Amino acid sequence: MFDVAILTESRYVNPLVVNDYIQNVLNEDNLVKIALKKLGFKVKRLSWDDPNFDWSKTKFVLFRSTWDYFDRFDEFSQWLKSVSKKTKLINSEQIIRWNLDKHYLHDLNKKGISTIPTVYIEKGSKITLNEIMQKQNWENTILKPCVSGGARHTYKLNATNLEQHEEIFQKLILSETMMLQPFQQDIVNTGEISMVVINGKYTHAVLKKAKKGDFRVQDDWGGTVHIYHPTKEEILFV
Repeated sequence: MFDVAILTESRYVNPLVVNDYIQNVLNEDNLVKIALKKLGFKVKRLSWDDPNFDWSKTKFVLFRSTWDYFDRFDEFSQWLKSVSKKTKLINSEQIIRWNLDKHYLHDLNKKGISTIPTVYIEKGSKITLNEIMQKQNWENTILKPCVSGGARHTYKLNATNLEQHEEIFQKLILSETMMLQPFQQDIVNTGEISMVVINGKYTHAVLKKAKKGDFRVQDDWGGTVHIYHPTKEEILFV
């Protein structure tokens, strides 16, 4: 019996080839494992789709680096439903599902929290990028799936490149919901601030920056992570 199962995906269990990105995943997961062991917990790190593990043999499941969930969403969703009946998930199934789909921005906005204006293009919609852009009157936009990660199918659009992205947009909208937002230039100029809150308390913050000439801050695309010292006002906001 284990106290905590730390979740990753199969690519990061025993990788034969390790690049900087994979090494970062391994290092971060290992830090969590070491910290839990120091507290006296019996810990196991494994892939969420491990067919040989009995999930009732762990008290808790901690989500860490399951970065293939958006490529295998239907399978992951079924597994999530099944495993939640066998052990306790950190966070809960309800919170995980809510956080997986960026429709949560709409939920936050309804509660009075300021969010980026977002147009949701539901799966199966019969509309073109040009029609959406004209209706919103946005000059530069970001198109991306509602369920995604690592900037998968994330495109920066404007009047000059709509036509070349129309084919991929029409293909994507057949199988998943997409979203369009006005491009936030501050992401390129300054970076993306991530504030970390644990158990209701602010702990630390990081600043993610895109590489020169890009807008994607993820390290998959050459983005970098830096220490960030937020203002008192920023801490109070979260």
